[in-house]
Amino acid sequence: MFVDTRLVDYRDPEQARALLRLLREYALDPMGGGAPEPVQATLINELAKRPHAFSILAYRGSRAVGLANCLEGFSTFAARPLINVHDLVVQRDYRGMGVGRTLLNQVAAEARSRGCCKLTLEVLSGNQPARRLYEGLGFHRYQLDPAAGCAEFWEKPL
Repeated sequence: MFVDTRLVDYRDPEQARALLRLLREYALDPMGGGAPEPVQATLINELAKRPHAFSILAYRGSRAVGLANCLEGFSTFAARPLINVHDLVVQRDYRGMGVGRTLLNQVAAEARSRGCCKLTLEVLSGNQPARRLYEGLGFHRYQLDPAAGCAEFWEKPL
């Protein structure tokens, strides 16, 4: 399926509405983890304040059907920036049609243009469709030495 991708201008009300709609759908999905309503009012302004944040929308015609929210980090081992794909959303009716692949390819192109050394992302172990997509695009679990095991993502809420 052909989709068009656009780097989001957070000041564009139509793109902001599309981003929030897709993020809300993602949050309400079983793999999304909960309702985003408390942050909806401030999210766009907060993203716009961060020069190292960017989002990409995928459109089918005039309808936004996919979203990638990305944040730049830094690799001290490579001394170069990296991009973390913080959210990847494909509207339910468009899953399995290549929208996620198109978005991630566009994220990779943007990361290359910024001189990044890698892309990172998180995926739930039970999200098999996403895991297949990521593996098909060359993502893998992070491991330095097999004897030390794979890296795990941990958090401490503040």
